[in-house]
Amino acid sequence: MKLLAAKQVTLGFIGLGNMGSRIAQRLLDRGYALTVYDQDDTKAEALALNGAAPANDIAELAQNVDVILSCLTNDDAVQNVYAGPEGALAVARPGTVVLEMSTISPASSRQLHNQAAKLGIEVMDVAISGSTPAAGQGTLTLLAGGNAELFKAAQPIFAAIARQYFHLGPSGAGTTMKLVVNTLLGVGMQAIAEAVVLGESAGLDRKLLLEVLSHTAVVAPAHFGKLARIDRNDYSPQFPLRLMNKDFQLILNTAAEENVPMPVTETAFRVNADELALGEEQDFSAVMRRMEELAGVGVTHSTP
Repeated sequence: MKLLAAKQVTLGFIGLGNMGSRIAQRLLDRGYALTVYDQDDTKAEALALNGAAPANDIAELAQNVDVILSCLTNDDAVQNVYAGPEGALAVARPGTVVLEMSTISPASSRQLHNQAAKLGIEVMDVAISGSTPAAGQGTLTLLAGGNAELFKAAQPIFAAIARQYFHLGPSGAGTTMKLVVNTLLGVGMQAIAEAVVLGESAGLDRKLLLEVLSHTAVVAPAHFGKLARIDRNDYSPQFPLRLMNKDFQLILNTAAEENVPMPVTETAFRVNADELALGEEQDFSAVMRRMEELAGVGVTHSTP
């Protein structure tokens, strides 16, 4: 299989949200010819200013590129883009490669792979681990499941957008690994929230507590940057609470299918869901504020 290098292939990108738009821009910066599509025309138009070619619809994009990448919100969105008579699979040429980057269930990843294989189209699930700043900087981690030869061929694309990338196994392995990673992400944030509130309630200065915690070895890199933002009570979304909530649901659904008990994750999910019910667009670290309110310390929500 040939390398999917900038001078050898054309790319199409579907889904230009916070992550997708930054990844698409990285590909443009590395010299790839890129066609883009999003339901919100203004997102495609913004990338057109930097050299992307906007497509009028999914079919127009899919039938004119060698590689399709997508970064979508959930399982239903992925099926809506790829399946059916007007979906990308129906019009893409045999031999087209799909690098599907959404956080969806492993079962959905395998289903899409099987649907595409019948049409001579190769699908690899390439789940993303990292924040929107990491996407802009090209320092993401990619977790791939599918054909090992395709993984090797796609490395020029991966290198344009990520610091590191791993092949985990067959179709669905990438999205499975993403659920493993995000279990630790979500549960870890809940653990930090509880630990900080314990310290506050016992009389420790909040600012000093957070500063000292940032110098310990127990805070993971993914949570490190959250401490300074928590100190400022800044819960503006980098990784939105609603997406962490969706991922918790995927994790627990997969656990149920595999008969794996996850009591700590279930508790973290409940706190996350309680905060999400307030209806604000905020970062998943906002569970800190939820725990502070429950304990009667820290800064409370303003009245809607």
